[in-house]
Amino acid sequence: MEEPRKSGRGSNSAQLRRYNERIVLQILRRAGEASKAELARAVQLTNAAIGAIIQDLIEEGLIVEAGKRHDGSRGQPATILRLEPGGAYSFGVRLDRTNMETVLMDFSGRLVSRRLHDLILPAPERALEILTEDIRILRDELAADEQSRITGIGLAQPFNLGAWLHELGLPEADFKKWEDYDLAQALETATELPVFSENDGTAAAVAELFYGLGRQNDHFLYLFLGPAIGGGLILKGDVIRGETGNAGDVAMMPVPPSNLTTAPKPRNQWDLLLTRASLVALARHMAPDDFSRLNRADLQDAVETGDIRYREWLQDCADALGLALRSAYALLDVPLVVIDGDLGGPFPEAFRTALTEAVKRAAPEKRQSPDIQVGSFGHDAGAIGAASLPQFFNFSPRAAILTGGKDTGPAGAGGAEDKASFPARAARLGSHLAAPNRPT
Repeated sequence: MEEPRKSGRGSNSAQLRRYNERIVLQILRRAGEASKAELARAVQLTNAAIGAIIQDLIEEGLIVEAGKRHDGSRGQPATILRLEPGGAYSFGVRLDRTNMETVLMDFSGRLVSRRLHDLILPAPERALEILTEDIRILRDELAADEQSRITGIGLAQPFNLGAWLHELGLPEADFKKWEDYDLAQALETATELPVFSENDGTAAAVAELFYGLGRQNDHFLYLFLGPAIGGGLILKGDVIRGETGNAGDVAMMPVPPSNLTTAPKPRNQWDLLLTRASLVALARHMAPDDFSRLNRADLQDAVETGDIRYREWLQDCADALGLALRSAYALLDVPLVVIDGDLGGPFPEAFRTALTEAVKRAAPEKRQSPDIQVGSFGHDAGAIGAASLPQFFNFSPRAAILTGGKDTGPAGAGGAEDKASFPARAARLGSHLAAPNRPT
């Protein structure tokens, strides 16, 4: 909870001290570990000032001494500092049109436990019952003192869940009921925990930025291939949300219609990318008359066995996404595209290879192509990103701390403008320090 604004020089000093504490936490989150001297140089504070901050953070249970580093120089070996995994906990809820997942994450970014439901999205009231029960079960896995360190719930879901059902080939079912339903507010009421909501593609990009390839790359377009294609945009080490929170929403980019006979007929001369680049499209091509019965395990099996229908879909998906990436590259000029998704095994590398070739085939004269790399977390990316939201709101160095102001973004869907704000300065400070500890 933010402290009320105070006046006076002492108040300004306290606010600056609090901001610097959070920069230290941000650096350790990004770098994995650092010495006091490295932190002092990164934050540009004296040894005495950084020492006082470190001591306070240790007493609060947020960081811990993790041994000594012998670098061969004279003098005492440096004490290495890391985040204390039990210093804080958060829940992450990833909700999509064909699955729901709830995870419990500790302060180091490690997933402690999870609950997964592979099903067509039910009515909002039933989904709330399932998620509330999942959170209760996961919360009970913590001791009483650990439960007192829960910072909240991060919610990652696609906006407009009731839209584009024709392009995805999904039955109307209960999707339309989600149009005016505020799941964030309902979860907050049911659990009595603060809820921080974000677009699912942006949440997954957050996970990559802070725990994955983003530690070495400040500019990239992130893509996640789930039931539909989603994405997020990272520039200067910061998440770009856009006016409505939909920056990086590549699913809406126009592409030529699919050549697959199982694809729904487009409403226009062009189609939306999500019609071709989605796991729903793969399921539809595998079983056009009853594809809703296929779950992720069925699709993974098609990948493992090299099913001809999977290979046909993969080529169609890569061709469509390759054209979309050419447009994105022309507009953004980012050097890196990170791809991730719900399927594992040989799929990520096969997807990267097919997409790389498609992008190069579509390259205009005198224009290069972005580097394409596989992301760090696969299916877990959205859940890790969601669970990160409460922790970053509570512990990241937001500018409002310096002014004594409050966050202006409302709680709930689309209202995480400040709650999910990740300043580029703190993100870059840790990039040159120790090798990262990635969540597992």
